[in-house]
This record gives sequence, C-alpha cells and structure tokens, in this order.
Amino acid sequence: MVNRRYGYKRLHVLLRRDGIMINHKRTYRLYKEEKLLVRQRKKRRRRAIGRLPIVMPVRPGERWSMDFVADQLMDGRRFRLLAIVDDYTRQCLAIHVDQSISGRRVTRVLDGLHGRYGRPAAIVTDNGTEFTSNATFKWSKDTGVDLKFIEPGKPSQNAFIESFNGRLRDECLNEHVFSSLPEARTIVETWRKHYNPVS
Repeated sequence: MVNRRYGYKRLHVLLRRDGIMINHKRTYRLYKEEKLLVRQRKKRRRRAIGRLPIVMPVRPGERWSMDFVADQLMDGRRFRLLAIVDDYTRQCLAIHVDQSISGRRVTRVLDGLHGRYGRPAAIVTDNGTEFTSNATFKWSKDTGVDLKFIEPGKPSQNAFIESFNGRLRDECLNEHVFSSLPEARTIVETWRKHYNPVS
C-alpha cells in the first residue's frame, strides 16, 4: 500500500485535494474499519520541569532549521541527508543527499536557496562539525544570517527539524531500499514535493 504510515488526518487532506468531499469523521471510521491505524510510540513519563517556550517566528522566512539524517544504500554504503525547514510555514525548503556533506557544501546549499526564498534572519542548528566549521561561520558573517546553536544533548530546542526528520524517516527512508545515490535523490525529492502541500 502507498503511504501506509499516513494518519487519517493526512489521508483526509489528500482525499479532499483529489476532490473527494467527505466528513473527517467518516474518513476516520473507514480508516479504522480498514485497520490502517498507525501504531503510536508510547510516551515516557517525564518529570514536570519548567521550560522556556520555543519562540515562534511571526512570518515566513524569518527562521529556518537544519539538521542531518543518515541512511544507507543496498550495498551498505552510508549517505547523509541535509534537511532545511522553514519554522513558520513548516515547509521543507531542501533535502540535499550525498555521501559526504562538508561545511562548504552546507553553505552552497544555503546559497542555492537564497534565490527562491531569500535569506532568513536566523538558522537554528545543533553543534555538528559541519555547522561549526570555518566555512559556515564565514558564510554567516558575510550574509548576516545569525546561526543559533542549541545546547548539546537537547534536540528539543530544535523541535521543528527533529519532528520533520522523524516524518522523513518514517514515511520515506524506512519505506524504500535505495540501490544508488541518484535513486535516493530522486525518491527523496519526490517525497519532499509531495510533503510540502500536504503538511
């Protein structure tokens, strides 16, 4: 089955987009009858602690998030995906797929997005070596884009991209076996284009 990891709300949006106008309750009832329920992970109980709320951007293009995801080809060779998300619209601006992605490559991908989306005021990221490289710091200084680094070991401070990465892995990477890097690029880009209007 195609898109078997989609929840009923997402499938309801797809049905409406295809011109099938039914009530969301009916979509849910059919979803249950067909036993399409996606098994949810059990949430761990956590101690209640005071957290600072994540400050939401107020317009598109104000703040982006970026992070890496890793996977492997059929022959065992590893590859990486650099995902960049607009925190306001939640759209995925790019997913760059390659075996090795350096700090210079990160800046080239960001420059490629400039023509389509402009430059954000800030980009939130973790403390990975590619994001803390001299090339990235120089790019930040030259463009005036503020790099905001989360505290080590606290991915929840970069919640937008972490949530996106989970969906990317669940709906795309775990559903395909990639025989080559070009095939992975094609499948991932097709998924990205499909994800944006639906999300």
